[in-house]
Amino acid sequence: MAGPSEAALESALDRLIAAGLVDERDDGLVTTETFESARRVYHDTYADADADRFRRTVAETFAIPESTAAERIEAGAVTREGLIDTLSLRAVLDDDVDDETLLTMATLVGEITPASPVPDALTELDDGAWRAFLDENPTAVVTVWRRDCPPCEALKTDLDALLDAIPEGVAVAGVDGPSVPDFRRTFGVDTAPTVCCFRKGDLVTTVTGRESPPTYADAFAEAF
Repeated sequence: MAGPSEAALESALDRLIAAGLVDERDDGLVTTETFESARRVYHDTYADADADRFRRTVAETFAIPESTAAERIEAGAVTREGLIDTLSLRAVLDDDVDDETLLTMATLVGEITPASPVPDALTELDDGAWRAFLDENPTAVVTVWRRDCPPCEALKTDLDALLDAIPEGVAVAGVDGPSVPDFRRTFGVDTAPTVCCFRKGDLVTTVTGRESPPTYADAFAEAF
């Protein structure tokens, strides 16, 4: 069976962008937190579902007999990831979308990388950049984030208060924890979120997990 045409893909992408589920940035396309929040829910529900439940859900989702669902699963035409993406899209799209367009959208979001978990307000560092950042900014706060991390998402609601508590002259940046193994090994970081305070280039204080703004303020006062 032929895949979707280029025109169908472009139309589906335009609808995803208009719906706020995909964002077009300078460095490429990313799925948005609106979509990723829904995907986390359905991933938790169906990623480890047993074969019978998976088959029944495919049949119900596409209004087909279970025998047909089984055939499509066996042929690889429907995967767990594809089902999760399809259900997530249905949950967050405001308007009715026909099955063909929905499947095209699911194909697209399955190929697009989620946005970085590092908040836009922070400069993001990778393993090739953090050493230079600390060389240039020996007094700094580096925050560690991760996708699919409820405490990280909760901390983002307090981000303004956290940033306001950092003394003037202290540089601030963020890292996506799973993508910076060198940073994590060097400083013994194995939890997200983590707030790392550096003075004279040395790690002097860490706060792990989501804490209240006053806790971060106390940590900054101690570190700086």
